[in-house]
Amino acid sequence: MRLKFTKMQGAGNDFVVLDGTRTPVELSAEQARRLADRRFGIGADQILMVERSSTPGVDFRYRIFNASGDEVEHCGNGARCFVRYVHARGLTTARRVKVETVNNLLELVLQDDGQVTVDMNRPIFEAQRIPFDGHGLVPRREGGADAAGLELWPLTDAAGRALGEVAVLSMGNPHAVMRVADVRAAPVATLGPAIEAHPRFERRVNAGFMQVVRRGEVALRVYERGAGETLACGTGACAAVVAGIRLGWLDRRVLVHARGGNLTVEWAHDDATVLMTGPAEFVFEGEIEL
Repeated sequence: MRLKFTKMQGAGNDFVVLDGTRTPVELSAEQARRLADRRFGIGADQILMVERSSTPGVDFRYRIFNASGDEVEHCGNGARCFVRYVHARGLTTARRVKVETVNNLLELVLQDDGQVTVDMNRPIFEAQRIPFDGHGLVPRREGGADAAGLELWPLTDAAGRALGEVAVLSMGNPHAVMRVADVRAAPVATLGPAIEAHPRFERRVNAGFMQVVRRGEVALRVYERGAGETLACGTGACAAVVAGIRLGWLDRRVLVHARGGNLTVEWAHDDATVLMTGPAEFVFEGEIEL
C-alpha cells in the first residue's frame, strides 16, 4: 500500500496525519508502528486519522494511534493539528469544527493568528471512569480555601518502594500528575515508565511531572502511554493545570511551558470545560510504501 501523508507538530509533539475522508485507510498496529518509527518510517509520537463522521452535527471523526500501534482516546496537541489540516486541505471552511473521538466530542476553533483553541470537555475525577484502583491506599487531600480539593495518592512499586504522590484524573484519557521542585531534574526516564505501567491503572496512564513556577505558570514534562516522553502533551497540560487548581496551587488561567513550546490552559470554574490554546504547524509531506 502506497500512502500519502502530512507531517505536523504542535509544540514539538509530532504527528503523521492521514486523510481517510475520500478513501478509507485501515492501519494494522504493525503499520502504525512503522509510520511512527523514527529510523525505519516517518517518525511521530502519534498517527492521526481524518475521517468523515456519520453523526448529525459532527464534522469529522478523529482517530489517534500511539507510536506503539494502540488506538487511544484523546490527543489535545493532535486536535490542534487536525483543524489546521482540514482547513488547509479544503475539507472545511468553518473556523469552528466539531469532531468525535472514540469516547468524546471536541470543539476546535481556528484563531485569526493561526493558533488553535480546543474545548477539551470537563475533567473526570471518578476513579472507576479514569480508570484507577485506589483500593487499600490512604490518600492525602489537599486544597486551598477557594479550591474544591483533590486527593494525592501514594504509589509504590512491586517491592513496596515509594514512587511518590500523584493526583489522578482523566481528560478523556488517564493522567497521573506529580509535583516536582525542578522539572529539569525530574526522574522522568525512570519514574515515567514505572507510573505509566503501574497495575493500579487498568489501561496504563500518562505520567506528568509539574513544577509550579508561580500561580499562573508551570513547567511540565509528560511520559505518555505508548510513546514515552514527548516534547509536549495537550491533555497532560490540561490535567496538570486542573489538578493544580483543585489542589489550590494555581489560578484559573495558566501558561504551560513544555519542552517543545508553550500552551495556555484555562478552566473558568469547576463546572466549566477546559480550554487549551496553542500552535499547530506543518512540517512536510510525502508518500510511503507500507
